Amino acid sequence: MSALWSRRPAADEHPAYYTRYLDRVQVGKPPAVFGRQLAQTLTLLDGISEAQSLARYAPGKWSIKEVLGHVTDGERIFGVRALCFARGETAELPGFDENAYVAAAGFDARPWPALREDFRRVREATIALFDGFGDAQLERRGVANKGEVTVRALGWIIAGHEAHHLAVLRERYPL
Repeated sequence: MSALWSRRPAADEHPAYYTRYLDRVQVGKPPAVFGRQLAQTLTLLDGISEAQSLARYAPGKWSIKEVLGHVTDGERIFGVRALCFARGETAELPGFDENAYVAAAGFDARPWPALREDFRRVREATIALFDGFGDAQLERRGVANKGEVTVRALGWIIAGHEAHHLAVLRERYPL
């Protein structure tokens, strides 16, 4: 394992608002962390019925389907950022409005098994992506949503973002 994975990203490797995600991740190579998370998340998702997947913990809050769709969308976006910066992209990448994305996605109309499968496929692609990065690529930086971030930190952010939303599901939703 690269020494780069044996320590948390430094404060200058990511915007401060991602610290809440990074704090949820155990030290280790993200592809291995991603694999452990995938198994745990799929087990949780398999216990949710189609009817349950439409539950919201309060009016105006996302359904379970929308939470999973958001996690999947976020992983895609963070993965694209990692790929771009690992390959030397110098242009600033845009941010995204997660509420607008969820509103436009129509997740509640999709079958629960399809959303689960979409998440699985995206996570497997993320594992392959990060497995292919060498140390020099992991240390590369870029600017996304007006904040500088390293490729390495994006791996931690992906894992922490999922952990954050899974904790919300466990704490607030009727599972």
